[in-house]
Amino acid sequence: MKRGMDLGMALTQLVTSASIDPGVPAFIDPDGAEIGYPRFGENVRRLAGGLASRMSGASGTIGILSLNCREYVEIMLGAAWIGQAFVPLNIRWSAAELAYAIDDARIEILFVDATALPLVRALLAARCDIGHLIWIGQGDLPEGMVRYDALLGAETVDAVPAADDAPAAIVYTGGTTGRAKGVIHTQASLIASAMNWICTGGMPGGSRCIMALPLFHVGAIGIAFAQLLRRATLLVLPGFSPVAVRDAVLRLKADALGAVPTMLGMLVDAPDFDPVDYVGLRAIAYGASPMPTALLDRVQAAIPSAALTQIYGMTEVGMAVFLSDRWHHGPDAMRAAAGQAGPFYDVRIVDENGVEVPRGVLGEVVFAGPGIMKGYLNQPDATEEVLKNGYLFSGDAGIMDALGIVTLLDRKKDMIVTGAENVYSVEVENVVIRHPAVQQCAVIGVPDDLYGERVHAVLVLKPDQSVTLEDIRQFCTNTIAGYKCPRSIEIRDTMPLSPMGKVLKADLRSSYLAR
Repeated sequence: MKRGMDLGMALTQLVTSASIDPGVPAFIDPDGAEIGYPRFGENVRRLAGGLASRMSGASGTIGILSLNCREYVEIMLGAAWIGQAFVPLNIRWSAAELAYAIDDARIEILFVDATALPLVRALLAARCDIGHLIWIGQGDLPEGMVRYDALLGAETVDAVPAADDAPAAIVYTGGTTGRAKGVIHTQASLIASAMNWICTGGMPGGSRCIMALPLFHVGAIGIAFAQLLRRATLLVLPGFSPVAVRDAVLRLKADALGAVPTMLGMLVDAPDFDPVDYVGLRAIAYGASPMPTALLDRVQAAIPSAALTQIYGMTEVGMAVFLSDRWHHGPDAMRAAAGQAGPFYDVRIVDENGVEVPRGVLGEVVFAGPGIMKGYLNQPDATEEVLKNGYLFSGDAGIMDALGIVTLLDRKKDMIVTGAENVYSVEVENVVIRHPAVQQCAVIGVPDDLYGERVHAVLVLKPDQSVTLEDIRQFCTNTIAGYKCPRSIEIRDTMPLSPMGKVLKADLRSSYLAR
């Protein structure tokens, strides 16, 4: 399946269809206010008019530096309506990182909220060139900014037809593999990712989905667009907290949740967690990082009413592979697997020469289809490294069985070679995390004079618990080979996490080497 194929949909058509009232709200704000589809569509079209009057040309982009909110989604679609690319920026980045992205993406208009205000002031102090600052926060209007509502007062404009290869979004990678790159997605690729999600049935029809995943992440964008395509409802939370999720389920009748494993661990391990509060939750979608099987056990036991779906993809690919609820239960369960490709993607396992390997043979996971990125912004060499013969090379090591189910073993860069033996960190982590004293675990390879590398486990312990290296090794011995067992451990109070809850193994490695 070729990228850029006619999907019969575009983001502008999504907005046009919002004039039809399906009888359910498009959004429910945290305070309980409901916004219907017709009003949402009108907001987007008026916002688009306000944006068009402020853009100087076709080459500029529209940035968003904010916590999650309904306006965030309106801005993304308003930009698409006038044929401009939106750039969702990581609210946890430093001013220097943001200045790089603003220059790299040529952001002309930047929407900001109160959380982002200190960063914006630092950017302005550093003479970062931003044409227009639009305030989507509450309270007094900061100097030099224009209120969001002022743009909604503009006259509507006609939609700009979307060219197949025109950038619709520039989504920056998390930086876990080095400096962030701007991933270019088209309207077709964003729609393909959302449609792929819809085809899996991961969210019930008419669901009220909690959007706590940050909207600067491509997975969150895909889930948001998928809900709108289905004319379902979004409950957009500023951020994740167990209290906010519980309130959304109990008070606002939310019945679906998108989360990363770290969030689910915080939810079910909260001191006041009560399973009764979550009986209305019908679906949980999780992804962005591997789910330890011990945590999956706890989630299934704590919230048995929720069907589980794992999403596997990446910024460059969108939502491509799904492990549906049927593979989470029973004698045929494959809970350690990533899942099967959805209908809008071709997923294969290839060798070091890019040749597809037989089923069950280890190789690199590659993707093709209309959902993959157009390329990296301003980085043709980096684009050529990963886009080859129509396939996106993921850097993930995995196998595919006869049913087309992909199981990931590790990131290629995270594989540990110790004494000429390959050790996949995920396999070791899934064992160590089952130790009763361990709350979180990350396994990395560190230099070793004898073995070249050794298996090093970084642990966060449960309250009032303690372990020794010998405790961990003895615990692992009955499950995995001796050479896979950790040869050293490190106890930390917290793990370094990306905004999406991924453990930053590069930070763990650099911290170790610095010592």
